[in-house]
Amino acid sequence: MADDIILLDFWPSMFGMRVKIALAEKDLKYEYREEDLRNKSPLLLEMNPVHKKIPVLIHHGKPICESQIIVEYIDEVWKDKSPLLPSDPYERAQARFWADYVDKKIFELGRKIWTTKGEDQEAAKKELIGCLKILEGELGEKPFFSGENFGFVDVSLVTFSCWFYAYERFGNFSIEAECPKLIAWTKRCMQKESVSSSLADPFKICGFVVLLRKKFGIE
Repeated sequence: MADDIILLDFWPSMFGMRVKIALAEKDLKYEYREEDLRNKSPLLLEMNPVHKKIPVLIHHGKPICESQIIVEYIDEVWKDKSPLLPSDPYERAQARFWADYVDKKIFELGRKIWTTKGEDQEAAKKELIGCLKILEGELGEKPFFSGENFGFVDVSLVTFSCWFYAYERFGNFSIEAECPKLIAWTKRCMQKESVSSSLADPFKICGFVVLLRKKFGIE
């Protein structure tokens, strides 16, 4: 490929979608390789021998692992177009803090909603809404988390939005009813081609979750 970039990914991964958005923001051409996580490729095992997980970005034959680190790498290497992290050190630290908050909270809570029932599910749902409200508070009245421009925290969080429908269906609740400003923000993000072209279809994600629930014997 023109930019000598390969992305190893799995289509429903919100973490892989972050990398796709960052690459699209920088207008970079790359080779996409879909991984079968039940039968991981020799290339994935070679490029990420520690965690053996996607996504992995391979640039000039060298691997970069972990989605937030990959997004930062992309932003640093191709810094002349669509910067994702602020130039101010304090603002950059704040962006990393909120991206880290997303990583530490949203994935596991969302997963608990579709993998549990009863009291455990209710507790996860309540905590997820609480976390989303905190993020909504940080967003405030700004168009995007860093202000007027789409940035690092937006990339970190918006990829979860295509999983919201599955969370709502199996948790029997409405995120928009609880966090209307956050959903307005997701719609604003989706107006960007880099986002809309990178996120998986929410109904396809939900179908994937249905299959996982059957596999795990949750149905």
